Amino acid sequence: MTDPIRFLMCAPDHYDVDYVINPWMEGNIHKSTRDRAVEQWQNLYHIIKDRAIVDLVEPQKGWPDMVFTANAGLVLGDNVVLSRFYHKERQGEEPHFKKWFEDNGFTVYEMPPDLPFEGAGDALFDREGRWLWAGYGFRSELDSHPYIAQWLDTEVLSLRLMDERFYHLDTCFCPLTGGYLLYYPPAFDAYSNRLIELRIPAEKRIVVEEPDAVNFACNAVNINSTIVMNKISDGLQKRLTDVGFEVVQTSLTEFLKAGGAAKCLTLRVTEPVLDYVHANVPIESRIIQLEGHLLDAGLMNTALDLIVENGGSFKVMNFNLGVERQSTSAAEVRVSAPSREIMEEIMTELIDLGAVARPQEICDVNTEVVTQDGVAPDDFYVSTIYPTEVRFNCEWIKVDNQRMDAAIVVQPTETGATAQCKLLRDLKAGDRVMVGVEGIRTIRQPEDREQRNAKKEFTFMGAGVSSERRVELLVEQIAWEMRQIRDQGGKVAVTAGPVVIHTGGAQHLAHLIRNGYVHALLGGNAIAVHDIEQAMMGTSLGVDMQRGVPVRGGHRHHLKVINTIRRYGSIAQAVENGVITQGVMYECVKHNVPFVLAGSIRDDGPLPDTEMDLIKAQAQYSEVLKGSEMILMLSTMLHSIGVGNMTPAGVKMVCVDINPAVVTKLSDRGSVESVGIVTDVGLFLSLLVQQLDKLTSPYQVAAKV
Repeated sequence: MTDPIRFLMCAPDHYDVDYVINPWMEGNIHKSTRDRAVEQWQNLYHIIKDRAIVDLVEPQKGWPDMVFTANAGLVLGDNVVLSRFYHKERQGEEPHFKKWFEDNGFTVYEMPPDLPFEGAGDALFDREGRWLWAGYGFRSELDSHPYIAQWLDTEVLSLRLMDERFYHLDTCFCPLTGGYLLYYPPAFDAYSNRLIELRIPAEKRIVVEEPDAVNFACNAVNINSTIVMNKISDGLQKRLTDVGFEVVQTSLTEFLKAGGAAKCLTLRVTEPVLDYVHANVPIESRIIQLEGHLLDAGLMNTALDLIVENGGSFKVMNFNLGVERQSTSAAEVRVSAPSREIMEEIMTELIDLGAVARPQEICDVNTEVVTQDGVAPDDFYVSTIYPTEVRFNCEWIKVDNQRMDAAIVVQPTETGATAQCKLLRDLKAGDRVMVGVEGIRTIRQPEDREQRNAKKEFTFMGAGVSSERRVELLVEQIAWEMRQIRDQGGKVAVTAGPVVIHTGGAQHLAHLIRNGYVHALLGGNAIAVHDIEQAMMGTSLGVDMQRGVPVRGGHRHHLKVINTIRRYGSIAQAVENGVITQGVMYECVKHNVPFVLAGSIRDDGPLPDTEMDLIKAQAQYSEVLKGSEMILMLSTMLHSIGVGNMTPAGVKMVCVDINPAVVTKLSDRGSVESVGIVTDVGLFLSLLVQQLDKLTSPYQVAAKV
């Protein structure tokens, strides 16, 4: 005969919504009706008492949330892990629950200070007793899970909560008898959903839709084949009854105002112990070091946010703040992740920030031998553009031939070792390639305080790089200059990359050409191909420009376009024959705006108008640029640098790119007549057209006067 099921409950003598510690409490301060709350709690109490034994803990004045006994702790057999509440508003409940457990013969385990864990609200046993599902992300910390596994000798599976409405695991997840699971998948990250699907067969996963989820359908009490819950939809009730469950609905609306329902109001204190289930938790932890201007440069916040956003948890173990103006700071942070896979992802990004594992713990890099020419081991470390060092014989060795997207080959020598970046195709059998992320660091040169805090002011005729907040002002200045140049019979040249098309800027550039603001166009094969692709097929790189989604077979569109233009012999002939009826290249042909397309080794086709002889293309660029008073350089680094190098002083240059590194290339050449604008090129062109359309030429005004 099995032992009877027992639950712990707490009468709502002092229940009210006194504060806000979850989204459900917002707007419900003191809006709960005491009599109705008591009535609803009594109904739940009697429903459960008819099917199980109910123990009561005495409510305490000043702690209104004691009624939610699910958060008292986590029980398995005669052991209980006491809750360590995240919010101070509930921390006073801990000694009262501890006393009850001790008085009733439980062995109580307590988390270290400042390590939140909120009991059975965030930890739910598989009803078959095979493992423990443990949530983290809002109230409980991932680092609490190894303690639970050790103290209760059980396997722990960690699930990350992503939706603040479902701040506890039991608000969106309910294991059921027979291996079934009632849950709301959008409350979890992708890794957690994958883990759930690996453990629970599809036929036993009962997915809850949002309308039921926000009524806390998953916050249910399962007693054998009975499920006690707040109101649910007819559809969900049918799905549960179809698989053999009796559904008992009881209104708990007063408790929903505080973010709880049936499960929150109960704690099961008779969880069976299975002899064959033992402690196992896949959580990995690493200790990293960070050094630099951690606060001034925002590096510390960036690193900690990165850990959390990627599904990990952290504890700052040491932090030494620099004491002088130019002093650097140092920190040691313990990073935890629910799996090795996620830990590797987090560590890879941390290394890019300059983080490193504690050197005293690593003396040699992890390497594997290449067994096939040109093929690296699966877990090889992918290099970045930053100077890199690897650990060998407890010393840091500089990596030679530094470049991005390569493997790092370590070669022992008589005096130590060498390390160098090698492209995959250059790897040879026998090379020792670094794998994983331990024993590696990237070197970042810290800026001094003046560099970090320097304020840069911009004028159109002053070299510099603009930030987003300056775009509108600079666009006004550029539009005014372009209007003057056009009305005075001057010349504006544009060199543009295919990003202009991809970002929706083609219609705006075509507008500028059509209205006489552009007098020469320079670019590569790609801008013409993708402009014509959009004009003929409505796509760019196979992506529908109206809906922003790839179309079936779209990856072939650019080749079909090239083939069509080659059939007609030139872009101009395709326009004349009505094949191209809109777009940038169409407007160039129709308005006799000269264009030069310089080819490259990566070009498909190419178009018949593309000059594949680079020397000839440079000469054509130079010829077309003669007489230009302004050049707009739109999201094409190589063409912009080339044009800048062949442009004489006195020509106004505007370089627009979303990448600050691109726009600084132009100002680095020393021209005081250039400005860089860091923004989306499609947005820039849209704003420019708007400003030009609003402007009235000063010469037209003078004529009217």
